[in-house]
Amino acid sequence: MPYPEITMSEETIHNPDNPRHFMRAKPASRTVRVHRNGRVIAESRNALRVTEMSKDVLDPIFYLPADDVRVDLTRIEGKTSHCPLKGDAVYYALDGEAPIAWSYVEPFDFSRVIKGRIAFYPDQVIIEEIGKDAR
Repeated sequence: MPYPEITMSEETIHNPDNPRHFMRAKPASRTVRVHRNGRVIAESRNALRVTEMSKDVLDPIFYLPADDVRVDLTRIEGKTSHCPLKGDAVYYALDGEAPIAWSYVEPFDFSRVIKGRIAFYPDQVIIEEIGKDAR
């Protein structure tokens, strides 16, 4: 089924097979801190706020550089998923618990902006933006 004409911006990453599935990655304007049970597990001044449109507009997710994660996350062997916009995700646990985070180790070339970054489940951690706007 052909899609009606859609205006695309250079800052927006589109699924080449479905232009109605896209995401926008923008630098967070403040420091992003992630904590769980009173313990800071990640903090970054270089986080990306990613908003995705699929069948609906999804809540924004912060992707932090892996180097800004302060704890050892354990990769959950055998747990993966596929996104036609981003690629294959791998999942991580903290202290042997349920999945707490995910990343796209080898995202599609058109989604490479999230390579080397980790996102956390908002219902598993507290995510806050702190400090003054940098922009």
